[in-house]
Amino acid sequence: MLKSNGERLWASLMAMAEVGATARGGNCRLALSDEDKAGRELFGHWCREAGLSLSVDAIGNLFARREGTDPHAAPVMMGSHLDTQPEGGRFDGVYGVLAGLEVVRRLNDLGIRTRKPLEIAVWTNEEGARFTPAMFGSAVFTGTLSLAQALAIRDADGISVADELARTGFAGQRPLGGAVDAYFEAHIEQGPILEDNANSIGVVSGGQAIRWLDVTVEGMAAHAGTTPMKLRKDALYGVARMIQAIEQLATDFAPEGLTTVGELNIAKSSRNTIPGVVRFSLDLRHHRDAAIEAMERDISLQLQAIANQRGLSVRIERHWVSPATPFDAECVAAVQQAVDGLGYSQQSIVSGAGHDAILLARYCPTAMVFIPCVGGLSHNEAEDVLPEDARQGADVLLNAVLARAGQVVQGEA
Repeated sequence: MLKSNGERLWASLMAMAEVGATARGGNCRLALSDEDKAGRELFGHWCREAGLSLSVDAIGNLFARREGTDPHAAPVMMGSHLDTQPEGGRFDGVYGVLAGLEVVRRLNDLGIRTRKPLEIAVWTNEEGARFTPAMFGSAVFTGTLSLAQALAIRDADGISVADELARTGFAGQRPLGGAVDAYFEAHIEQGPILEDNANSIGVVSGGQAIRWLDVTVEGMAAHAGTTPMKLRKDALYGVARMIQAIEQLATDFAPEGLTTVGELNIAKSSRNTIPGVVRFSLDLRHHRDAAIEAMERDISLQLQAIANQRGLSVRIERHWVSPATPFDAECVAAVQQAVDGLGYSQQSIVSGAGHDAILLARYCPTAMVFIPCVGGLSHNEAEDVLPEDARQGADVLLNAVLARAGQVVQGEA
C-alpha cells in the first residue's frame, strides 16, 4: 500500500490557514470574498506546480485535472471546499481539497500514471454562510439547482452571486456537469465519534436524512401587568413546552434521532408585553427515511396538542428535506480495502452533516473518508486535527482513488 507525504500535506494545510486567518487561530474565507479568491489562487498555484490544468465552470467550481492514459475515460474526482464559516476552522473542507492535491503530488513523486484522469474539485459556497442555500456549487453541477437561480442569490448586503463571480474572476466557461467516473471526498468528522472510539478512519456509508421545519405559534399579545395568568395565551410559554417535547422526541428515537431548535424569534418583542407570535426552526435528523418520517409525524401531533391545550394556534411548514443517501457500494468497498490494507483503526460511520458528496452521490458513484477532529469540534476557530490522522486519511484516499483510476504498469500504452 502507498503512503502519502504527511509533512507536505500538513505544510500545505498550515499555509492555506494563513489565508483569511482570524485572531483566535481560525479562518474566515466567506464564499467569493477576497479571502476565498486568495485561497483559490494559492491552490491553483500549487496545482500548476504539480502539472495540473485548471478550469472553472459558470458557478465558480474550480477543477484541477491530471490526465490519464485513456483519453475517453471519465475522471475519478476528489475534492471539497475552501470557503469557511465567519469564524471557522482550518480543516473543514480544506482538508479534502489538499488531501486530493497530496494524492496527485504523491503519484507524481512515484512516477505513477493512471488509466482514468484525476480531478480535484473546489466546490463553490459549500458552507452557505454568505449565500443561502449551502452547497449550491455542487447543486448546480449535479443539476439539482438551476444556474439562473444560483446566480440570482444575494448576500445580506444585497450583492449577488453573479456579481461576485465576475468581480473575483471565477465566472468560468467550463460546461456544467459532465461524466464523472467516481467521487471521493476526505473530510474531518465534525463530531466526536471517531475520537471517542479511538479510531483513526471513518469509512462513511452514507449521509443521514435531514428535515428542516419552520414553526409559527400564535397566541395573544397583552399587557404583562394587567392580564391574569389563567387568562393568557402566551405563545412563548407554549413554545417552551413544545421544545421540551422536541427534546424528548430525540430520546424516543435514540440513538440515531437528533433534534435541534437553532433559531427562535419573538415577533415585536417588548419587556412588558406577553409574546403573541413566536417562530422557531426545527432540525430533525435520522439515519433512516422511515424513522425521520415518523419523527416529523409524531412531533407535529404533539405540537398541535400543546397548542390546543393552551388556546394557541400552530403552523408547521417544511423548509428543506434531504433524504438519507447511501454511498456507492463499490466506492465504499475501495475505501474499506484501503483501510484494511494499511491496517489503520477504523469503523463504519454515517455522515451527520451535509456535504457536497451527498449531492454527488445522487449523480455518480461516491464515497467519503472521515478523520477525527479534536474534541469533535468544528465550525469553530479552535477546530483541530492531529497531523498523523491527516496523513492516514490521505493514505486511504490515495489507495482508494488509485484502485478506482487504475494504475498503468510500465510498458503499457
